[in-house]
Amino acid sequence: MASIAQEHSLFEIDCELDTLLDEIEEEIECRGEASAELIERFQQFCEAYSEKADRLGRFLRMMEACVQYCRSEANRLQERARSSERKATQTKYMVMYYLKSRELRKMEGREFTLRIQKNSQDSVRFTDETQVPMLYRTVTVRIERPLWERLIESVPEEMRRLLVAAVQDDSPSNEVIKNAVQNQIPVPGAEVYRGDHLRVA
Repeated sequence: MASIAQEHSLFEIDCELDTLLDEIEEEIECRGEASAELIERFQQFCEAYSEKADRLGRFLRMMEACVQYCRSEANRLQERARSSERKATQTKYMVMYYLKSRELRKMEGREFTLRIQKNSQDSVRFTDETQVPMLYRTVTVRIERPLWERLIESVPEEMRRLLVAAVQDDSPSNEVIKNAVQNQIPVPGAEVYRGDHLRVA
């Protein structure tokens, strides 16, 4: 039985079952009953159909487990990367402290030379981030489109131009669209539907 499930696709098995059902009905109409060979073949393909469903279910479960494993490994490896990065940063600071405390610019080994040098760009260090005025901050906000439209309409042209230029993302909002359709408001270019998914039980 496993050979039929192995050698035929789900669609081929389904097609063969349809054909066998037609042949069984035809034999019953002509002879009063279906042949034992036909019934046996029908049963074999029914069992193959069941076997195919089990194979697909096992495959899907295996792939779902693989997805979970890969995600957990990705999280684990990301955490290891963060930990390694922290250790590397701490070690660099320790070496720099050692060199500066002895007024050295470098230390040499057989394979590596560790050297203090100026960065190519200035850096910012915050002594108290809460004290930095709003003038020197970048603000990221999420505004639903109706409020955005009202805001744009209420400001002067120059301010409107600056606000529009500051937009980095203008993607449709699924929640706003679903709420509109639920309130019988059509949304051009979008439709709300109830989809299907495959459940493996």
